[in-house]
Amino acid sequence: MILNPVVREAFSHPRGFHKFHAPNELSSSLAGLIVTAPIDEFLTKGEPAMKARIDYTNVPEALSGMYQLEHYIHNSGLEESLVHLVKMRASQINGCAYCLDLHSKDARALGETEQRLFVLDAWEEAPFYSERERAALALTEAVTRITEGHVPDAVFERARAHFNEQELIALVFTLTTINAWNRLAITMRTEVGNYQPKARPVSQPAQN
Repeated sequence: MILNPVVREAFSHPRGFHKFHAPNELSSSLAGLIVTAPIDEFLTKGEPAMKARIDYTNVPEALSGMYQLEHYIHNSGLEESLVHLVKMRASQINGCAYCLDLHSKDARALGETEQRLFVLDAWEEAPFYSERERAALALTEAVTRITEGHVPDAVFERARAHFNEQELIALVFTLTTINAWNRLAITMRTEVGNYQPKARPVSQPAQN
């Protein structure tokens, strides 16, 4: 249901509908002001909320550098759980639905709990993140919101206290890379929801 601005004003007025002095005045003011619109006007059944603009994956020359960075990140020694947490947090800030869908599925496939993913947006108030993860998440927010303080010294030093130099370099490259992916997916409107994580290999029983 969509409310006409006049009705919204009545709801927000300190006296509510009492601002109208007579029943007839209220009735005439409401007449025709509440509009019911079919959902089809907003979404066509079966169509995605956003359609892809360009399939940038068809340009391997442009993506090869990004894939090399991902290979470096996932072989840097950083915990996979941490990598997905910081990628999700940056994607939350940037509003990248595609990356949120992808990294939440990857994290769950690796055994991450729903609780930690659901509460990630309020990590500072939650007790179930380690100090190392908190330092990484604080750095994630500072790097992603780069114009708001240009990564303050205190945030960087907090991260330095929990990561050695090589890990810290890898973490910063992780944050730089996910911000780039976010901008690609948002700008190109990569379709959301079809990604499925790769199946994890099943351990084989020991042979006697």
